[in-house]
Amino acid sequence: MQSNDARLLLHAVVPTLALGVIAVAVSAVVAGATGAIGAVVGTVLVMLVMGVGLVVLQKTAKNLPQLFQMMGLLLYTTQILFVLVFLIVFKDTTLFDTKAFAFTLLGTTLVWIAAQTRGHMKAKILYVDPDSAERKKAETAGSPT
Repeated sequence: MQSNDARLLLHAVVPTLALGVIAVAVSAVVAGATGAIGAVVGTVLVMLVMGVGLVVLQKTAKNLPQLFQMMGLLLYTTQILFVLVFLIVFKDTTLFDTKAFAFTLLGTTLVWIAAQTRGHMKAKILYVDPDSAERKKAETAGSPT
């Protein structure tokens, strides 16, 4: 993982984790231990799904840039389906408070997306390789015409 990829991941993880800690504290006060567990599960689920998605997308961008947009759409769909399956499996659970889980899931997802967007906007990632023009000039200068 390159330094700008790790920086982007860090810019998304830190605020999401901070909101998760706040959600756990609020849920513990409002709904007790099951609320705190629900908030922890929601935070972990978002960080796992979004973190894996970001890493997979960055690797795809590096190795197969022509598939980047398609992979982004496929990844987004897969993330939604994974969360949907999780919600279906645990819809009637008594292991954690589902309201605390739902609010934490929503809040941390929104914070992750906002932080990731901000990280992309502030990152100074070149989308054009400035050395490629110089290499092309050198290649054409060296070939006989």
